[in-house]
Amino acid sequence: MIKNLFIKKTLAELEIEAKNQNSLKRHLTAMNLVLLGIGCVIGAGIFVLTGSAAAIYAGPAVSISFAISAIGCMFAGLCYAEFASMIPISGSAYTYGYATMGEFIAWIIGWDLILEYLFGSATVAVGWSGYVVSFLNYFGIHIPEKISQSPFIYDTNGLHVSGAIINFPAMFIVAVLTSLLVVGIKESAKFNNIIVIVKVVVILLFIGFGVSYIDTANWHPFIPENTGQFQHFGFTGILTAAGVVFFAYIGFDAVSTASQEAVNPKRDMPIGILVSLAVCTILYIAVSLVLTGIVNYKELNVPAPISAAIDKFGPSLNWLTPIIEIGAIAGLSSVVLVLLMGQSRVFYIMAHDGLLWKSFAKIHPKFKTPHVTTIVTGTVAGIVAGLFPIGLLGELVSIGTLLAFVIVSIGIIILRKSEPDAPRTFRTPWVPFVPIMGALICIVEMASLPFDTWIRLLVWMAIGFVIYFTYGIKHSKARQQRNQNG
Repeated sequence: MIKNLFIKKTLAELEIEAKNQNSLKRHLTAMNLVLLGIGCVIGAGIFVLTGSAAAIYAGPAVSISFAISAIGCMFAGLCYAEFASMIPISGSAYTYGYATMGEFIAWIIGWDLILEYLFGSATVAVGWSGYVVSFLNYFGIHIPEKISQSPFIYDTNGLHVSGAIINFPAMFIVAVLTSLLVVGIKESAKFNNIIVIVKVVVILLFIGFGVSYIDTANWHPFIPENTGQFQHFGFTGILTAAGVVFFAYIGFDAVSTASQEAVNPKRDMPIGILVSLAVCTILYIAVSLVLTGIVNYKELNVPAPISAAIDKFGPSLNWLTPIIEIGAIAGLSSVVLVLLMGQSRVFYIMAHDGLLWKSFAKIHPKFKTPHVTTIVTGTVAGIVAGLFPIGLLGELVSIGTLLAFVIVSIGIIILRKSEPDAPRTFRTPWVPFVPIMGALICIVEMASLPFDTWIRLLVWMAIGFVIYFTYGIKHSKARQQRNQNG
């Protein structure tokens, strides 16, 4: 049984699966994939986490944190690009792990992706709530804090009670989008492109107008002195913030889940992954510099930090507030939708492989959607979004994303050894240097995250191991197929 823990799906088997799973239409071009990546990356990271990461960990040096994370993402992205060009099937890192390191490692990645997407959608929903409350306040509609904030606060003093009851707006948006996904709504390429244009224009407006309001005194000290606690400011704070904001780059992983919908995945997937990563990195660094230049970093641990910055502009630019917030609300809505879809797809694929319960692989007879996984995902994500603050959720998502990137980076080295002659439209350069650096940077950022975050990851993984060894290992279709073939 132990030997069979690492049973693999061959590249030939994955190619057959890609041809047999013909329910998804290939309509995404390279440009669509680039915009899909930008659409998913430009979300809670830029509109929300920039503020909390600066306030709690790095100060104005959060821009350095984004740069460090971008370098790690670049190395990991080059590895993703090779996998995506070779394996044109959905499933992202879960599928890549099955091909290179076997079923048990694939399970770990899949369970990790569930953490990433599930808590990612909850995190973005909390950010959405903050901007909706701020937007309604602009028109004199005030939602009480009791029902619009988390019952908990997460800051340099840890987790403590806020006095609020529930974050109702966050739960509301998850419920609405879950319902839409159940009845079969499609986020078409055209719709996504429009949302991306709106978000990018909004961000460029903020940068353009914000530059003239920068007070360089807010950048001093650029790297605040460490408080005496590891992870709170100083160099260790920059590394911790890099780990926290790593969640912001989850979008290019989402690009890789769209392989089966790409017209020419072997050529276009690398373009979509790498170009979207480059564009978003530039925007993140620019926004973080402008944001911390306008508002002192100590004031940025709020649900809608960009709105807080706009308030500093004064009455002459009041007209910009609703525009920025509409862009943020629209953009965050699309990200929640994409993450909920990605989560339900990972659940579905794992159930299709026999590693999760059969009911998770059910398709609605009328709507033709994986309704069971969608409802389960939406229910859990809604409860989490209603109860927990964004800083805590962001850390949990980041450690899950970092772990997936480590395994994908290592997977490229293994695949070069096990399948040296397999056709590769895109080849990761400088192997093994690039994948080793990708894995090392991600490991360093994981090590820099708070200890409590590691405890939560280990608890999540322990739950996953129980499910795998009590159910998945007995119902694995790959294992059953191997047994039949002797």
